[in-house]
Amino acid sequence: PRTPREEILCTLYSEILSVNTVGIDDSFFDLGGHSLLATRLVSRIRTTLGRELPIRQLFETPTVAGLSRALDTSGTLRTALAARPRPERIPLSYAQQRLWFLHQLEGPTATYNIPTTLRLTGALDTDALHAAFSDLLARHESLRTIYAEDDQGAQQVVLPVEAVATPFAVVDVAAEDVAERVAEAAAHAFDLGAEIPVRARL
Repeated sequence: PRTPREEILCTLYSEILSVNTVGIDDSFFDLGGHSLLATRLVSRIRTTLGRELPIRQLFETPTVAGLSRALDTSGTLRTALAARPRPERIPLSYAQQRLWFLHQLEGPTATYNIPTTLRLTGALDTDALHAAFSDLLARHESLRTIYAEDDQGAQQVVLPVEAVATPFAVVDVAAEDVAERVAEAAAHAFDLGAEIPVRARL
């Protein structure tokens, strides 16, 4: 590689294609690349170099040298994400509207739950696991969102972190009862208007 950018591109080629060495004149497709890997490479270029590049460009200039030149002329700078002012009322998305309608019609239900069960082995720091789950709630507002309705219709209400009690519980269960208790936890019916849509049981 002759430039820092070519060095980065060679590294990205190598990682995406799982090859040890890549020269600046090696073709992405001759090294085993295909359309799915091309999509991954363009995404990595976007993240690493902050440049938007159409996937078509990789097909037209599949070498590191060619792609580096193309970035000089056709690669546009990626627009930085910026927070926007939050309106007083946050309307429900179409998917949320559907869930809210069914909730109003049928009441709390487990129909749309996405349960995940993990078997952990070895020493477990329960406090650390609890803290990690709390951090997850703090980071993702969608996990702290309930629905409310007034004379203007339904809306999202994002609860502040300090107002949410982390729904994490440690339950002692006999070995022969584990499957039944897991099934019970998975069948929990969430009240969309009163409780956040996630909880954990250990």
